Amino acid sequence: MIQEMAERVIANVEKIIVGKWEVIELALVALLAEGHILVEDVPGIGKTTLAKAIARSLGCTFQRIQFTPDLLPSDVTGISYFNQKRQEFEFRPGPILAQIVLADEINRATPRTQSALLEAMQERQVTVDGETRPLPRPFLVLATQNPIELEGTFPLPEAQIDRFLMRIKLGYPSEEDENLILLRFEGEDPLASLEPVISAADLIAAQAARSRVRVEESVRRYIVQVARATRDRDVVQLGVSPRGTLALYKAAQALAAIRGREFVTPDDVKALAFPVLAHRIIVSPQTRLRGHTPDEVVREALAAVPIPVDTL
Repeated sequence: MIQEMAERVIANVEKIIVGKWEVIELALVALLAEGHILVEDVPGIGKTTLAKAIARSLGCTFQRIQFTPDLLPSDVTGISYFNQKRQEFEFRPGPILAQIVLADEINRATPRTQSALLEAMQERQVTVDGETRPLPRPFLVLATQNPIELEGTFPLPEAQIDRFLMRIKLGYPSEEDENLILLRFEGEDPLASLEPVISAADLIAAQAARSRVRVEESVRRYIVQVARATRDRDVVQLGVSPRGTLALYKAAQALAAIRGREFVTPDDVKALAFPVLAHRIIVSPQTRLRGHTPDEVVREALAAVPIPVDTL
């Protein structure tokens, strides 16, 4: 069921996003694992278009928040105001109360506004004026940021970065794909006519089915050992948290389900280690100056942990 659903969604999104099958698959992994996505890339690559295409394909409610330095937390969560006609306070929901939320250029907002997302991303709820309101299901935050533009930006705190299940990059298209983009967009915008291929209820059912994908003891220990290997290194200032270990576990289940299997293999874990773990790692300043990156820490962790052979 999940594999067929994923193929329909990927084919639909590929009508808009050209030549990025792997990225779309990763986005579906995050959806099935009930996680959030940080898309980090240069402007004009298609980050916003990807978010809109996924939302339209799923038939989910969609809201876009353009993060700016003057954005307030209440602009995200909503406000309670006094209705003079009814002589009572009413709640006006903010854009966070949608099923798919695009947080565009999230690092342009102040830390105070960024923190308004923390409760929503982790607990699937918002609290305004002491009253807690649950968020709709499914719920996905797809945030974008430009890694090369530093003026007027506020780096995301570690607590917030850790709440993103994965970080993905679209990258520049190939010459042939870029030519196809011109052909596809030379007339009307194809995004305007994109139709849903599954419902929100279908996705919720698929998320429940994902949790039943089998993870053998040896593979589970492999996931734990890879995560722990990112902490036990002199070059690392902050390694992968237990939340990151759980994210890798759920993501591996989702990838196995998308590829039509009822069990997780070590290859699923290895395929997802970089997008799920690397953004959670902070290397020491001296190591960073020498060019050592979080990706290299993940690569070394994978090399250091033996692959469980009884699952191959």
